[in-house]
Amino acid sequence: MTDTRIHRRGLLRTAAAATGLAAAGAAGLTSPADAAPRPWNKGAATFRWFGTAGWRIDIGARTVLVDPYLSRYRTGLFDGAMDPATPLTVNAATVDAHAGRPETVLVTHSHWDHFNDVPHIATTTGARVLGTLTTYQLGLASGIPAAQLGPLKGGEVLDFGDYTVEVAASLHSRNAGYSVGIPGVRLSQPPRPTTVADLPEGDTLAFLLTIADGPSVFFMGASDFVARNVDGMRPDIAMVAMASSTATHDYVPRLLDALGHPGVVVPVHWDNFETPLTNPPAVAPADRERLSAMINEIRRVAPRTRIVVPDYLTPYTFA
Repeated sequence: MTDTRIHRRGLLRTAAAATGLAAAGAAGLTSPADAAPRPWNKGAATFRWFGTAGWRIDIGARTVLVDPYLSRYRTGLFDGAMDPATPLTVNAATVDAHAGRPETVLVTHSHWDHFNDVPHIATTTGARVLGTLTTYQLGLASGIPAAQLGPLKGGEVLDFGDYTVEVAASLHSRNAGYSVGIPGVRLSQPPRPTTVADLPEGDTLAFLLTIADGPSVFFMGASDFVARNVDGMRPDIAMVAMASSTATHDYVPRLLDALGHPGVVVPVHWDNFETPLTNPPAVAPADRERLSAMINEIRRVAPRTRIVVPDYLTPYTFA
């Protein structure tokens, strides 16, 4: 089942309403072990897509952000010639308008399109920032107080009362050359980062956010994973990054199998994130083809899974 199809004029969203979307939480659960999914209340949480892999999750009066990148400036990446010396820029007005007052910011990895706006958000709201050791060190270098930073390795299960966060050590996407863009880690505090090249990948995490009386949701910021680390998570909803190449073997089938064929899959990281946050989201022609192929692959390997292609900043609820 799908809520979205590819059309020659663009991405047509047939079921995403501006006031939210109700999705059958058990629709994609096919194994006997998953025959009786955990019920949840539709209004338990609201999800807004920031583009790339970024999300805002409102759980009652509490807000969690994942990879919040809203500034969206040009680096040349979508023109085929990214300039690693591009200065880091924060569009404070846009970030402040949409980030809310988060208490927790989860960072999958430290590339600019995931970390760029995190220091501004943390220093203006007091939010805690949880990510890899590289994220921790870059956070210190960017002026985030140490008391607001928490390094993660994978394997942690963190209890926040109304929600829990299970952390999995993960992998970054591989490009067509079987490499990773801007690789590297930071084991100690570097100078304050000023360019895109100063924000290396720094290892990658994935998160399973389980909301009390709400769904369990899998978040990934890059299109690779360690199957053994996510096997058994069984999320109700999975925010799945689109692959940027075919370097990773059987990416979609292996991921959905490891996750137990979630009832809802939301493709992310397919948009041109160097364009403004206006709907419909801009998508490069090659990425449009990859997204179409991804949707077809999900339909093939998990025909009962509901596919939702999101719009920017639109509130979604799932039930």
